Amino acid sequence: MDEKLLKKIEQKIQDMVSDKEHMQNLSSLISSSSDSQSFVFGIVVGRLYNSFFYQSKRILNREPTEQEIQEFLKFVESKKSVLESLR
Repeated sequence: MDEKLLKKIEQKIQDMVSDKEHMQNLSSLISSSSDSQSFVFGIVVGRLYNSFFYQSKRILNREPTEQEIQEFLKFVESKKSVLESLR
């Protein structure tokens, strides 16, 4: 994955860690069930994917290739414990 793109995604993760309380508040407003943790995780993954796709277009001036998508998925998997802590 492009180094600039990777840095942007890592920054997005740090931003989400800093905004953990905001996501939990959003979750409690929208989801009152025991599935609220899954809901927060869905928000996290959605924000990351959106950032990856948007930054690919902005930085690389094109949509990500299949290889870059696979690299992104591996990167997300490597950050799973950090992302799960946002629940």
